[in-house]
Amino acid sequence: EEQLVESGGDLVQTGGSLRLSCTASGFTSDDYAMGWFRQAPGKEREGVSCISPSDGFTYYADSVKGRFTISSDNAKNTVYLQMNSLKPEDTAVYYCAATYHTSVVITTPTEEDDYDYWGQGTQVTVSS
Repeated sequence: EEQLVESGGDLVQTGGSLRLSCTASGFTSDDYAMGWFRQAPGKEREGVSCISPSDGFTYYADSVKGRFTISSDNAKNTVYLQMNSLKPEDTAVYYCAATYHTSVVITTPTEEDDYDYWGQGTQVTVSS
């Protein structure tokens, strides 16, 4: 059974940094794409970043471009989201998601329905 576990969420001041981790287990293949989504209070969940290592594909939402970096460590089955220059508007629960359908994710990286597996979420709070 495929599972995703996020970690790394915390309370940080404006301008600070955090690194989120998402560790996958139970996947039957190494060829899958992973994405990070976030949901702030009272708002819809939005796609933040995505990576498909086998395709060399990465995606960033405009709101995080230049501040966030997604990377993967296949040996550890882990995807990271390095978040720098954090702003109060980055406050949200961050979720990682995964899918074997990498070609679909490349086309629509922020489409939630493209992802089949989801983690439980980790809270990121940026104080002003």
